[in-house]
Amino acid sequence: MDILAGIGNNRILWITIIAWFIAQVLKVITTLLMDKHLNLLRLVGSGGMPSSHSSFVMSLATGVGKLHGWDSSIFALSLVFALVVMYDAAGVRYAVGRQAVILNQIIEDFHHHRKDKKLTENRLKELVGHTPYEVFAGAVLGIAIAWWLV
Repeated sequence: MDILAGIGNNRILWITIIAWFIAQVLKVITTLLMDKHLNLLRLVGSGGMPSSHSSFVMSLATGVGKLHGWDSSIFALSLVFALVVMYDAAGVRYAVGRQAVILNQIIEDFHHHRKDKKLTENRLKELVGHTPYEVFAGAVLGIAIAWWLV
């Protein structure tokens, strides 16, 4: 039985959305298991395990490859796009998150030692990127979902 019957003509788009959603739900579950509290904001947040960015783009590349052929130009384009997104998630965005941790600590220390307290305490978002393991897990999830649904 085709579980995606009747969803419209753009099957690959729906598969990528499903892959993203499953990754986001898994983030909620992972956070619940690791931190022992339910954080529904993880449904829409970036960063964490598994990478929904990786799941999203690898399900796209896998779906395109299965549907249009592994030697097609559109597969090559979608794979290169996926690799850039995953590199960014594990590289640049992960580094931004690490810098945010340091900057938040500097702001907290500065605020704690200042008497005039004019510096606001708005914290920078620290969970914006992924470890290579989180990216890999998201990629595997995306490939598996697309392989199953295409």
